Amino acid sequence: MALQTATFGAGCFWCLEAAMNQLNGVISALSGYMGGSAETANYRRVCDGDTGHAEVVQVEYDDTAISYEHLCLIFFSLHDPTQLNRQGNDIGTQYRSAIFFHNDKQQHIANNIIAELKAENVFSGSIVTEVSPVTAFYIAEEYHQGYFLKHPEQGYCQVIVAPKMMKFRQHYQALLKS
Repeated sequence: MALQTATFGAGCFWCLEAAMNQLNGVISALSGYMGGSAETANYRRVCDGDTGHAEVVQVEYDDTAISYEHLCLIFFSLHDPTQLNRQGNDIGTQYRSAIFFHNDKQQHIANNIIAELKAENVFSGSIVTEVSPVTAFYIAEEYHQGYFLKHPEQGYCQVIVAPKMMKFRQHYQALLKS
């Protein structure tokens, strides 16, 4: 097993974390914050939108079972990377589309995938995904971990997360844990 780490921001972390944790080769996906300081890394402060943090999911994975490229492509399929500092009704820099690379190889892969998606006109608008070096990761509060699985009846989960998860499971069925 060759453990690696990947970090993605795709708006609210509940959906991305739930999806990543279902993939073969993913050891863990944790919701958290990146881009700001430790003093402001809590949900209430991050939601104010002035801490510099993005809501992110940090993924520990076995790269002999799933590639970084696959994780990036799944990341792009789970959100709209053409929306600047927002995802739907979630508005603010904390909801930005972001890939935080852990090494030069990840940076290269992320930039190549973005170039390919642009060349193939996969999205109708311009991709605004930020590709930046990883900074300190601050794990989100415990109640955010596994939120969708724990609270499928919650309104946001029913309206926003559940439809994305259904599409995700159908499209990536071959990559899911049994």
